[in-house]
Amino acid sequence: MTTGVAPVTGIRERVASELDAARRRTLALLEPVSDGDLLAQHSPLMSPLVWDLAHIAHYEELWLVRTLTGAPPTDARFDDVYDAFRHPRRERPSLDILGPADARAFARDVRTRVLDVLATVDLDRDELLRNAFVYGMVVQHEHQHDETMLATLQLRDATYPFAEPAPRSAVRDVDGEVLVEGGPFVMGTSTEPWAYDNERPAHVVDVPSFLIDRAPVTNAAYAEFVADRGYDDPRWWTAAGWAWRVEADLHAPQFWRRDGSGWARRRFGTWEPVPPDEPVQHVCWYEADAYARWAGKRLPTEPEWEKAASWDPGAGRARSYPWGDGAPTPARANLGQARLGPEPVGSRADGASAYGCEQMIGDVWEWTSTDFGPHPGFVSFPYREYSEVFFGSEYKVLRGGSWATHVPAVRTTFRNWDYPIRRQIFAGFRCARDMDIA
Repeated sequence: MTTGVAPVTGIRERVASELDAARRRTLALLEPVSDGDLLAQHSPLMSPLVWDLAHIAHYEELWLVRTLTGAPPTDARFDDVYDAFRHPRRERPSLDILGPADARAFARDVRTRVLDVLATVDLDRDELLRNAFVYGMVVQHEHQHDETMLATLQLRDATYPFAEPAPRSAVRDVDGEVLVEGGPFVMGTSTEPWAYDNERPAHVVDVPSFLIDRAPVTNAAYAEFVADRGYDDPRWWTAAGWAWRVEADLHAPQFWRRDGSGWARRRFGTWEPVPPDEPVQHVCWYEADAYARWAGKRLPTEPEWEKAASWDPGAGRARSYPWGDGAPTPARANLGQARLGPEPVGSRADGASAYGCEQMIGDVWEWTSTDFGPHPGFVSFPYREYSEVFFGSEYKVLRGGSWATHVPAVRTTFRNWDYPIRRQIFAGFRCARDMDIA
């Protein structure tokens, strides 16, 4: 949903459309998967896929039926079984979870009741309903779980059917850096109706001049780091990063293996040559940081990333997206699993920011050097467990979304976070560096 307030009737129609689109995506994603695979845990890092499906429905019932109307739960047990904060992922297969048919039926029943409430609820009743915020929260939640389920499907030791679209022809050379001149800019938002609490409020940040890569680091560039024995040289790693590299026995991005003199990757159960011009993905923060040091650079700070992505120095204001305020299109960003992977760098000239950075939205989440924390003036809303409980040095911020992120869940202010050891997420990075001082 773009910035601004639509008429109430328009909001209801938009909400119903977004809810439907999210559900159709979820069900289509799971349709090719057998019941046995839906119930299985394919990695201790991830939930059984059917747990995600029922959790999506439970979250929707909690916020769009029970919270709005005071109705009782479908089953009181679900408040325990599908509470993501009570049970870590490794425990979820042992819970009394719904099977695939029952989970789908639960989701259908909840959606019917949600649409009944939507038809009559007062959208000006309180802050939760104003601009349909709570509906936007639920839509984004489902899309975020769809991306999580795609990560599970990638970890699964089985093929997943996919058909590639026609290759893009307009791939250009986007090597090099752009200058982002120093000065204040407005970070975060106070006006985006569906923005999460951690994106708020808008505030001024003064950032010194810096250089940042025009595009994310490619597989070819990262392979040079590997070939130069970057994984064997502790000079490029933080102490914690080196300890993790040794403990986890890291030698290349996750899902890569040697293929003669080159590399192959496993993508949704299919082995294929690593495409040299795509952004590297499935690297953790420690790997990204080590590469940046090896390259004589560093990871951008979160404010640097957002300024390079959003700020329009000519207009003196932030854009909703790097290219402007118009909604994402396939020509501007690779989003919503249009293909199950990143597009080559240089394929999205229409998505460039005011400074000339490309592919800052979509393709791969980008690690920043910043720990996850609140913006000045942060207020937790509507519950602490979305953002506040994760603030601290344990988590690093990622920005920009990936090819698996859907349009309602991405914008220049959207903030993601994860442990610096995480590799199963669709994450890559671009580098930055300070201006040389003569």
